[in-house]
Amino acid sequence: MDALHRPGAATGEETLDPTDWAVLGALSHRIVDDAIGFLRDVRERPVWRDMPAEVRTFFDTALPRSPAPLGEVYRQVTENVMSYPMGNIHPRFWSWYMGSSNFTGALADFLAAIQGSNLGGGNHAAALLDAQVVNWLKEMVGFPASASGTLVSGGSMANLIGLTVARNVKAGVDVREHGVAAIDKPLRFYASDQVHSCHRKALEELGLGNRALRRIPSDAGFRMDVAALAAAIAQDRAAGFLPACIIANAGTVNTGAIDDLSAIGDLAAEEDIWFHVDGCIGALIAIAPENALRVDGIGRADSLALDPHKWLHAPFEVGCALIRDPSAHHAAFAVTSEYLEATSRGLAAAAWLHEYGLQTTRGFRALKVWMALKEHGAEKFGRLIDQNIAQARYLTTLIEAEPLLELAAPTTINIVCFRYRAKGVEAEALKAINTEIMLRLQEEGTAAISDTTVHGEHCLRVAITNHRTHRDDLFLLVEETVRLGNEIAGS
Repeated sequence: MDALHRPGAATGEETLDPTDWAVLGALSHRIVDDAIGFLRDVRERPVWRDMPAEVRTFFDTALPRSPAPLGEVYRQVTENVMSYPMGNIHPRFWSWYMGSSNFTGALADFLAAIQGSNLGGGNHAAALLDAQVVNWLKEMVGFPASASGTLVSGGSMANLIGLTVARNVKAGVDVREHGVAAIDKPLRFYASDQVHSCHRKALEELGLGNRALRRIPSDAGFRMDVAALAAAIAQDRAAGFLPACIIANAGTVNTGAIDDLSAIGDLAAEEDIWFHVDGCIGALIAIAPENALRVDGIGRADSLALDPHKWLHAPFEVGCALIRDPSAHHAAFAVTSEYLEATSRGLAAAAWLHEYGLQTTRGFRALKVWMALKEHGAEKFGRLIDQNIAQARYLTTLIEAEPLLELAAPTTINIVCFRYRAKGVEAEALKAINTEIMLRLQEEGTAAISDTTVHGEHCLRVAITNHRTHRDDLFLLVEETVRLGNEIAGS
């Protein structure tokens, strides 16, 4: 130690911390005030607007090599980013299937970023809170307390986690050690023809291929035909395949249809097949007092995917995979590394959360869910789900009462599929009219809706997952759809 000396403070070393914390504090207060105004005044802005050429050019600027004042950086963000949002927090955003966020969740994301914890594991408060949120989600959907789970980026990853465990359990060989080539009989996974595309991607990534996913026809209500499912399983067994997993929908992405979860659960048990539920659309209906029966049987699943950034309105992104058998879950992902050995005391004296998924580095996603649930309570979120479903029924009645509109599919929960109809117009021309209606609604800033095709028929699609939506907004949608349809059809 004699040859060493402690360096003084002025060594010329750099940091990213500010030179003036008071200036930073003042700007931070302004940013928070602006953020509050951004949400408070959301109804006064268009749902969406296209970016002019000069704004698009801003995103082509070169890499900054020298510093700029943070106030100037924030000005650029305000003018070029905050002014042109996707729009999904707006009460008339009903495209695709988006949550609408909440201010408490945004504050939580800020605090999570400030704390900066890595949720790969370790003995610290954020890891315990992460586990607590998973436990709350298990309770919401009726999973046993003994089940395991992990927070992930969203539904696609949550489904991949569940299907990975299903493959490994049903393969009959140690897939992690020997790979899918060692599987004796080709595996078969089953889902309805309404299944989300992420399942195809998952089976491709799992090395099984798209052909391993057998699509089962859906009925007039867009639910999986259970009799056809049973027949397909029998056919595959006779042909030398190994039926491994049934993927049931608790809300399809096209129409919101909910498969008969109890009947499919019974069939999976009889056939000794893994029962996975894609609940990213509707699993959380389980907490909605007026509609919970729609997802009866969901708690019987071997694995379940759900999305707190939808009907719990957490800011993007947070999904969750729940697995009934914790040992199977852990066995599918755990790897012992010499640099991540557990200790009896200290920072490593806790479970490694990364051993339940693909990410070693994991963000602190749980805090935004935790804080919002603490603030509002699960019962309020359940009532908001019921509210959205009631709003979808209201929109359905408006469409049924309007001679120039027609439903394209039954309204099950909160997704309404419909189209403008014009007499004597063929299918392709009618599709063009409806597509133009959708685009003009977006471009005029009135509403954001999407389109899809169900059983070969093109239609417009309204997914109401927004806690800010009012019935007046839906009435306006119908008025504007008819106005635009008449204008386009008559031009």
